[in-house]
Amino acid sequence: MEFSAQQIADIIHGTIEGNPDIQVRNFSKIEAGKPHTLTFLANPKYTPFIYETQASIALVNDDFVPEKALPVTLTLIRVPNAYSSLAQLLSLVSQAQTQKQGIETPSFISPSAVIPKKNVYIGAFAYIGENVRLGENTAIYPHVYIGDNVVIEENTILYAGVKIYADCHVGKNCMIHAGAVIGADGFGFAKEGDIYNKIPQLGNVVIEDDVEIGANTAIDRAVMGSTVIGKGVKLDNLIQIAHNVEIGENTVIAAQTGVAGSTKIGKDCIIAGQVGIGGHITIGDKVSFGAQSGTLSNIAPGRTIMGYPAIDVNKFLRSAIIYAKLPELATKIDKLQNEIEVLKQK
Repeated sequence: MEFSAQQIADIIHGTIEGNPDIQVRNFSKIEAGKPHTLTFLANPKYTPFIYETQASIALVNDDFVPEKALPVTLTLIRVPNAYSSLAQLLSLVSQAQTQKQGIETPSFISPSAVIPKKNVYIGAFAYIGENVRLGENTAIYPHVYIGDNVVIEENTILYAGVKIYADCHVGKNCMIHAGAVIGADGFGFAKEGDIYNKIPQLGNVVIEDDVEIGANTAIDRAVMGSTVIGKGVKLDNLIQIAHNVEIGENTVIAAQTGVAGSTKIGKDCIIAGQVGIGGHITIGDKVSFGAQSGTLSNIAPGRTIMGYPAIDVNKFLRSAIIYAKLPELATKIDKLQNEIEVLKQK
């Protein structure tokens, strides 16, 4: 599949500098560019590579000003945001490559399930339970389990091995990667003497539109009501979201993060990898967590925090400098204490 610079510019509304008829058939990193590929420059530290790349087309930001001559074989396409435009192109190519249709066998589809008559893909060994409703252009890959009364809206993809427990709702334009489990029981037990009695989890999980969930991520169903993943949320691999958690729109969470039960996370938050967030607390809008942070208390909107317990990132960085010097400081304190004792004896 080949595209010309002009075709690409038309898709991403870019401005061409060079040959509009040059053709590309793949992508490449700018430091390893090859002929007939498209590359991009978004991070300034990669700028030196654009003067020697062998790629045929490069996406650059509108404000890029070459400091020396570019390769004569290179055509530029200027856009407001090169990285965003690249993502748009990669998404289009990915959709073209992964689009499948039809119902493979063997698979089980309950007679009461509502399945579109066309523009749907159900892979081999998939299980679709009673009263399930699938929207147009859904793709259900092999070995997916969809429990009773689940609703999956249009243009949503469930990759191999995804499990959706009963009564859950998945919105439009979602992507759930292999091995993710949506709607398993929350971790709820009541201790009576030496025994932990299970608390039935009678709620569900609601995933709103435009959500992406990474491989082997688990989102637990609510005790009552719903665990809610808001519109536009992006979850990485290996994340644990406990029962009755609510995550606001356009929040992004990196791998190995855990969120305990009944916590509410605001909109537009950025949560880095291996973060731990305690239960029954509220995280405001536009809060950023550094990697391996942890908190057991509410966080006000707009803060950037790091460490455990999480504190303002600037205070954390200053504290980290002091922490690295603790052995030297301890030696100095011991020396000063000895000197004080000597002075007291005089």
